[in-house]
Amino acid sequence: MTRYLMAAAAAGVLAAATPALAHHSFAATYLEGQSVTIEGQLVQFLLRNPHSFVHVMVKEPDGTTVRYVVEWGAPAQLGSQGVTRDTLKPGDYVVISGNPGRNTADHRLRLLQFKRPKDGWSWGLLPAEKVD
Repeated sequence: MTRYLMAAAAAGVLAAATPALAHHSFAATYLEGQSVTIEGQLVQFLLRNPHSFVHVMVKEPDGTTVRYVVEWGAPAQLGSQGVTRDTLKPGDYVVISGNPGRNTADHRLRLLQFKRPKDGWSWGLLPAEKVD
């Protein structure tokens, strides 16, 4: 009976860990070996768990405007780097570099670098990274 309970407990732990590993696999959603840069008007900033998001309206080369969804870090991580709910406002003109989504029709990025040209504010994925 003890072996059965131990096996069941181990199976439960492994089953619970699988979704956590899948959740943190950016490679499943983004092309980590590539980087693109977008620029446009910020329309929404969602500082929430488990990941924050920035929505940006970007003018494409063909003249159409597309809403990009940019995935960022967790609020605790960003807060420790000085990012708060008041850091970004709708209407801010921003320049963002990131890994593109695997499905380009989704217009998604995983944020690597963020710049707000009007005041020079910037953020980089690496600690103390200087963003030019």
